[in-house]
Amino acid sequence: MIAGTVLRTASRFGDCSPQLVDDLAQETYLKLCSNRSRILREFRPQSEDSIFGLLKTVAFSVVQDHFRGGLAVKRGGGKQESALDTYMESAVAGREGLPQIERDTLLGEIDDCLAAVTEEGSRERDRQIFWLYYRHGMTARAIGAIARIGLTPKGVESVIQRLTGLIRRRLVETRLHNPQGKPSGNSL
Repeated sequence: MIAGTVLRTASRFGDCSPQLVDDLAQETYLKLCSNRSRILREFRPQSEDSIFGLLKTVAFSVVQDHFRGGLAVKRGGGKQESALDTYMESAVAGREGLPQIERDTLLGEIDDCLAAVTEEGSRERDRQIFWLYYRHGMTARAIGAIARIGLTPKGVESVIQRLTGLIRRRLVETRLHNPQGKPSGNSL
């Protein structure tokens, strides 16, 4: 019954792949069992078949939450997710109107800023998050799904926001001290 409810609800959103249905059914079971099965313990049946209504309601809610979270602009809604290999193969070629050498210089400056503003213990992880988001177009949700990152989508968003602010300030300071825009140090 849970899998059927998940399938019917997911098909309304146009995505009813077997893997997604299985994942959302498992998520429904987890929700039912969370907090020492609180939902089931506190359930007071009104009739013999009331439990089925509860199970359908929980499954429906899990699927709705999944798709609404995926569509939220804050979480990168509207961007299609795909495998990490696809992102690596189709790295952003460059912004229109910016010559390749200037783009490489800018990317080098940003990478230098990343190295300067990140802490030693999380430097490599933060750098990966930043480049996966800005250069490869991954959503915070997709980055959070990478096991070695070890953060939730909200954690990824926090890292991106913090790093973006720090890098902007550092680039502004660099431009103020070096008005010709010539990179200092090893920018490439």
